[in-house]
Amino acid sequence: MMLTDSQPSPPEREPPRGASKILRYSRFAIVIAAIYVAVVLFMRWHQNRQYVAKEKAQQQAEQRAEDERSLETLGGTAFAIEGFYAMPGEIRRGDSVEMCYSVANAQSVKIEPDTNHGVWPSLSRCFDVTLKKTTTYTLTATDARGQTKTASLTIQVH
Repeated sequence: MMLTDSQPSPPEREPPRGASKILRYSRFAIVIAAIYVAVVLFMRWHQNRQYVAKEKAQQQAEQRAEDERSLETLGGTAFAIEGFYAMPGEIRRGDSVEMCYSVANAQSVKIEPDTNHGVWPSLSRCFDVTLKKTTTYTLTATDARGQTKTASLTIQVH
């Protein structure tokens, strides 16, 4: 014989009438609040993105203006021999002189007669040259389109 003790299950209770209305409306309020939070977060993200884009554009404009000032300071876009000189202009036989040149927007540079120093396009390049007699040097600069410009320099040797 089997003994089973069966206890009756407690009766299911229905929520009070007012509580079901509160639950229904609280779900609705939670959904509304979640939508509001989502909209606020999206608007702030969008405003931040616009702010970052504005800052980036401003920084680019400032950089462009700085680059233009630098380019103008360094000779602009014009192809030119900015300078070709020696210091001192007169020397004694066997002494050395500092020869300097400056070119803007040149593709290649050469000095004749050869000074045995490498030359290349530069905004400021100087080197020492030792001379035994008065010599006239010619600086020839060529730009990317093949145009050439020349400058001459005579160093007196006594």
